[in-house]
Amino acid sequence: EDFLNLIFKAMMKDSLNSSRPVSSAVQSSEQIEEMFDALSYIKGASLLLMLKHYLTKDVFQAGIEVYLHNHNYRTAQSDDLWDSMNEITNGTLDVKKMMKTWIVHKGFPLVTVVRKGKLISVQQEKFLYRVEPENWTSDASYLWHIPLTYITNRCNFTHCTNAYLLDQKSG
Repeated sequence: EDFLNLIFKAMMKDSLNSSRPVSSAVQSSEQIEEMFDALSYIKGASLLLMLKHYLTKDVFQAGIEVYLHNHNYRTAQSDDLWDSMNEITNGTLDVKKMMKTWIVHKGFPLVTVVRKGKLISVQQEKFLYRVEPENWTSDASYLWHIPLTYITNRCNFTHCTNAYLLDQKSG
């Protein structure tokens, strides 16, 4: 419950146009210090949980083990983690490409799901809680690779999770 409260607080900050990406180029040590705040840590944790759920626990853990083994006692960058995950998924999913959309964009998407009979359509757009005119920038080009999981009525809810990667504005 405490973690959920932290996530919602971080999402509130991240839903403002004045937010910033989790990862960005820095020019000074002051900028580095500014990057390590609650938003970075909570959003980062949320993104890792999203990835773990999408890849499955075993695949995610194997990717973490490869990452730790490959970068034992060395510095690393976020791409190194994504490359380790790609190594485990054997090219079936470009984890780096997917996760880049989450760490280089500020904010997060709003996914709208519409059902017409047996047809389900989904659409994404950047979610803004409140537009701040002094910080306004157009984010119309933002596109996230959103891992969606779902179940159907033919499943027993434990062994039949389906996955879909929404990597376009709609699908």
